[in-house]
Formats: sequence, structure tokens, C-alpha cells
Amino acid sequence: MDVVVTEFITLDGVVQAPGGAEEDQDGGFAHGGWMARFFDPEVIGGTFGELAKRSDALLQGRRTYTVSARAWPGRSGDPFADWINGVQKYVVSDTLAESDITWHPTTIVRGSEFLDTVSALRSQPGGCVYVYGSPTMVRSLLAADLVDELVLTVVPLALGSGKELFADLAAPLAFDLVSTATASTGAQVCRYRRGR
Repeated sequence: MDVVVTEFITLDGVVQAPGGAEEDQDGGFAHGGWMARFFDPEVIGGTFGELAKRSDALLQGRRTYTVSARAWPGRSGDPFADWINGVQKYVVSDTLAESDITWHPTTIVRGSEFLDTVSALRSQPGGCVYVYGSPTMVRSLLAADLVDELVLTVVPLALGSGKELFADLAAPLAFDLVSTATASTGAQVCRYRRGR
């Protein structure tokens, strides 16, 4: 399976808390929810819907998983909601207990097993391992060269502060541009495959 990372990202590289004000306030971040006005259901939603159709697993860090586990259960009637509620989910966490898991099916992956688990998933036949949000986890995947594809939705906005996706890379990573699509809001969905 390929590991496909999707991120909403600003012009200055910020990926922190695109969905809501309370989503991630680490470092005093006060700009949460910046993505809402740029979402386009046709172009952006369509891209994520197509990706879900070819994905057999969802991988998230603890914070993104917790936010998603509050938002998605109970939603149905559209293909993405049906997919995300039914797909096998993996959450990377050293603090969650099995009793904390209410969004099924979910497997907890401990930090010490994280990279080995992702490597094992990549060796299995199937579609994709879908990743969204989870910038700390994604930085670890990038550092270990375990990302096969990046789908970056670049919005025409600079925030000046916040968590960045490519902070502290130890070595350059080359990606090949596969496609771009421009949303009605001015956001661009850019797909990149890992180059060698």
C-alpha cells in the first residue's frame, strides 16, 4: 500500500489547526479554522472523495484522531463519511488506552512501533494508507522516507506562525508534481509522488 499524506497548507507552510479554533492551540496558535473559507466541495472535496475510494486504511496521530472521532461518527449518507467511519483506522499514541477508543475499527499503535507498523502496511497489497492532519506524525514519516504521495491543498493565505510540515528535515526529499487543480476559492490541490 502507498502512504498518501493530505494536508491543508498556507503559503508560508503552516498546517496547524486548519479545521477549528480549538483544534490545536500549541504555542499559543490563535488562527485555528483558517481553511473553512477556502474549502471547495467540488475540487477539494472531490479530490478527497477519490482518494478515499482507493484507500484501505486511515493513519492519524492522537490529536487528529481525537478530533475526528468526535466529528465523524453518526454522519452518514455521503461516500466519504461512510468510508471514514468504516475503514480500518490506526492511531499513533502512547497515551490512549483501549477503553478510550469509541470509533471502530481502530488499532492503537505505540510510538516505538510506529515506523515498523507503517513499513509493514506499505508491504501489504491493497490501496492506500490515507493520512491527514497529524503534522508531528507526518514529519516523522517524511524523515523516515515513508511517504509515497503528498496531496497539498495550498491556500492563498500567510499566517506568519504555526506548525510547519517540512520543519527540521535532515535531508532533502524530492517529489514529482503529478497534477494540480484550482478550486473556485483560489486554493490549489497539488499532488506529488516521491521522486528518487
